[in-house]
Amino acid sequence: MTQTVSALYDTYDAAASAVNALEATGIPHSDISIVSNNVDERYNNDRRSNATEDAEKGAGIGAAVGGVGGLLTGLGLLAIPGIGPVVAAGWLVAAAAGAATGAAVGGAAGGLVGALTSSGVPERDANFYAEGVRRGGTLVTAQVDDARASAAREILRQYKSVDPDVRGAAYRQSGWTAFDEKAPPYTSDQVAAERARYIKRGGGI
Repeated sequence: MTQTVSALYDTYDAAASAVNALEATGIPHSDISIVSNNVDERYNNDRRSNATEDAEKGAGIGAAVGGVGGLLTGLGLLAIPGIGPVVAAGWLVAAAAGAATGAAVGGAAGGLVGALTSSGVPERDANFYAEGVRRGGTLVTAQVDDARASAAREILRQYKSVDPDVRGAAYRQSGWTAFDEKAPPYTSDQVAAERARYIKRGGGI
């Protein structure tokens, strides 16, 4: 049996380290995904991928942006309604785009939540992860067999992943209930403020 393990990070660097650690254990990069808010344009626009075009043609985005040298060598730019610009790679991106056939670049944000839930992530967590990316975070997911699931989760925790229960409670205290693809994406200033708020507290919350 296969499980989906996921973690949200406040920084791309932490998420990238987690991806590299997962790959080092032998998990194929085709089974790992990363989706990172790119509103600050830290990822070069000149490196835009053909992910959406490939998805519309029926090709797997996992192959299009996976990269033969590892997941992070094949990152591509997408735009997701409600989240805005992201840099992403892997099977989750392909699933999200496939859930929104005919939509604009990257598919609908609902496709991201739908892709997570269809892979076994609880709906409450899927909404949290999508909102976390909207607020500047980076999501890492991996599909692993049961024997590797515990070790994979431990690896994700080692790189200061966000606690969904604690951070989700903080979101809800401010009135948030669920991810809304019709909500305006965070601006670069809002993302910077959100990152600073939680990174100062240690990132895990």
